[in-house]
Amino acid sequence: MKQPIIFCDFDGTITTNDNLIAIMKHFDPPGWEPIKDEILAQTISIREGVKKMFSLLPSSKKDEVIEYVLEQAEIREGFADFVAYTRQHNIPLYIVSGGIDFFVYPLLEPFGPFAGIYCNEADFSGDTIRIDFPHGCDDECASQGCGCCKPSIIRKLLADGGTSIVIGDSITDLQAAKYADLVIARDFLIEKCEELNIPYEPFENFGDVTEIIDAKLGVRS
Repeated sequence: MKQPIIFCDFDGTITTNDNLIAIMKHFDPPGWEPIKDEILAQTISIREGVKKMFSLLPSSKKDEVIEYVLEQAEIREGFADFVAYTRQHNIPLYIVSGGIDFFVYPLLEPFGPFAGIYCNEADFSGDTIRIDFPHGCDDECASQGCGCCKPSIIRKLLADGGTSIVIGDSITDLQAAKYADLVIARDFLIEKCEELNIPYEPFENFGDVTEIIDAKLGVRS
């Protein structure tokens, strides 16, 4: 068997809720909901939508935003054991997230280190919050508007071969799911996989994820 390599989403996957949406719902800047709906309908790119939503928030709210998101975030059941499982079996675990550095890194810190963490970055130096995208699309990406481009990251990290496992829940994981050898999905990503006939395994917690990887790849056998 080729070396399994795991690419795991963060918001709504490792955490029980989508932290970007939680921030928007809590601070409720006028105009954010239509932008969110456009992202989900794929009428605007994820990159454009996330940038627009955060530009509605003043940078003066930096401390409030960070404090709120860190307080409300919950880690999905079984994640710590899952991380230990990947270490025990020498399976590289990469976190690939459309989330933002100011909450992704502190929330993951108790569970690390990981093989790598890829996410977007916030700049609070202007009047409004600016989101930067250091992990953009490569030439092969069909979207060219991913923000944090998960399939581009996977292609780079799989250059020497391996079995790609994508774990995710939302529209930000769809392009990666199209590219993966094994998709482990929940919530909106299940809807899109079924719509596009992408094979997937459903999960609710990370105990499920461990069982799926064992069953599909025979890691423990």
